[in-house]
Amino acid sequence: MKIFLSVAAVIGMIVLFAESAPAEAKVTHKVVEYSSGGVTMKGYLAYDAGLKGKRPGILVVHEWWGLNDYARRRARMLAELGYVALALDMYGEGRQAVHPDDAGKFSSELMKNFDVAKARFLAAMDFLKKQRSVDPANIAAIGYCFGGGVVLNMARQGVDLKGVASFHGGLAAVKPAQPGSIKAKILVLNGGDDTFTTPQQIEAFRQEMKDAGADMTFITYPGAKHSFTNPDADAYAKKFNLPLAYNAEADRKSWDELKKFLKTIFTK
Repeated sequence: MKIFLSVAAVIGMIVLFAESAPAEAKVTHKVVEYSSGGVTMKGYLAYDAGLKGKRPGILVVHEWWGLNDYARRRARMLAELGYVALALDMYGEGRQAVHPDDAGKFSSELMKNFDVAKARFLAAMDFLKKQRSVDPANIAAIGYCFGGGVVLNMARQGVDLKGVASFHGGLAAVKPAQPGSIKAKILVLNGGDDTFTTPQQIEAFRQEMKDAGADMTFITYPGAKHSFTNPDADAYAKKFNLPLAYNAEADRKSWDELKKFLKTIFTK
């Protein structure tokens, strides 16, 4: 038996399907430039062009490799959630390292000159706040590895952020937090088998946060090694003989924790 549908019926079905289909994020992403201390910084801005009105902005601080495709992907993922994300450039001119020796040199030099690092972070933050779709009163920062250490130190310095989240980041303090100095809520997502972070460092960090009166949540993922959120970690481990490994479960769980954290800190 053949069933014939009128043109009107077919059009009606198409319209009904279109109305019932979930709306997809229209993520716009582009390289942007701003400056700090006379140095051109090349960041990466991502946002959903289909959304109207102002919304929270989130800074994404890269691993010690520099602003690469991984940090950009995280910015796009945040844009898909409805935030405006800026993957910032901490090294200047978009510099990236291709070898751990260079990455270590870039990151250590910057952290030894923390006034420069802070100025570059604040320049990116100011740039993000000035975006038309960003609510400048609702800014957060997340960071990976080197970037995790950066955002934690920005929180210690009292930078006016709603919250910071560190993924397998360094816990060492450039300058220890003072009581009442931390304005941001803090989320630390740590790998249980991360050899770059010792139990002694974790204990010292917890005590520092307690003494400073920080609102801090520390989550450890058993069995997860350093760089557990980065799918490229296994390749880096093999190529450079580094104790890194991607962990899909810890990656998923930590991202879910971030989503909950962001909803909490941006609730008015």
